[in-house]
Amino acid sequence: MKKIRTGIIGMGGMGCQYASLILSGAVPYLELTAVTRIGGNRKEWAEKELPEWIPVFQSGKELIEQAEVEAVIIATPHYDHERDAILGLRSGLHVLCEKPLGAHVLQAERMIREAEKQGSVFAVMLQQRASFLYQKLREIIQSGEYGHLRRVNWIVMDWYRSDSYYQSAAWRAAWPTEGGGVLLNQGTHNLDMIQGLCGMPERVMAFCREGRWHDIEVEDDATVYMEFPGGANGIFIASTGDRPGINRLEIDLDRAQIICEDGKICVREPGDGTRCYSKVIEGKEQENLYKIMLQNFVAAIQGKEELIAPGREGVNSLMMINAMYLSSWRKQMVELPLDGEEYFRELKKKIKIN
Repeated sequence: MKKIRTGIIGMGGMGCQYASLILSGAVPYLELTAVTRIGGNRKEWAEKELPEWIPVFQSGKELIEQAEVEAVIIATPHYDHERDAILGLRSGLHVLCEKPLGAHVLQAERMIREAEKQGSVFAVMLQQRASFLYQKLREIIQSGEYGHLRRVNWIVMDWYRSDSYYQSAAWRAAWPTEGGGVLLNQGTHNLDMIQGLCGMPERVMAFCREGRWHDIEVEDDATVYMEFPGGANGIFIASTGDRPGINRLEIDLDRAQIICEDGKICVREPGDGTRCYSKVIEGKEQENLYKIMLQNFVAAIQGKEELIAPGREGVNSLMMINAMYLSSWRKQMVELPLDGEEYFRELKKKIKIN
């Protein structure tokens, strides 16, 4: 079976990571045949690792129009995802887009409409969906053995970022170029997991602290209250300013409490009964999640598998995050589903202020 010729648009940290995986042969039917220009501290990597025969294009548009590719992986700053994805889709290419799909819901919805119109494979990199822990949690919850959801609490304080991290790229940590902070950049995976495990909340109340720990204009600390259909509620707390930090997920069901921490799941039942599960599978750590997602992208193009994370499902976490920002700005509860036009109007005000 022939390899799928693939280009990478955006050769920063994630783009180089994808390139390394493909060049290593980790994804047998994916062939790297083009990249966009490489700048900053990635030039040294390119000199050592990138074969000379792979052409380097100045932009995503140039790569899409001139390179011999059948698929593209988009790893550009958030606002550029829409532009490059739609260009690729309209050119008949299959597209894998880094998370989040965009900076706001309207961008994501336009991308999805284009993918449906063109009939191409369109995936989003929500790799935690492929993790053993997430799949085991879904299995436990969806079995119904322990009843319905009562409460979910997730404290994620192990995302410490230094000032140099935010200064490493000009687009980071600004409303006009990144579109958000810890919720949009780091929290997308966790909020995608929450909606996948517990369903979408029907309203949120958020308290986002902008520049609490760093000299930045977006939030680096957030506390969110969520209400779900059926009466369950939840708390999500995230920060990039704490060290050491913790990462602890608690899900309360009618007849059990599930605790996920340090790569382990413990199900505590009444009467002190406890079942524990670990991410170690048959004595080996789970394989690289990005590798799994790239393999799934290839298999979907070949018609052999359904996508683990179809592009359309990247809207849910993005909508939650947009609703959280809107709630924090207005200091009031926000209902979901969110009006994308309403959020975009408020985002434009934020961009103008900053």
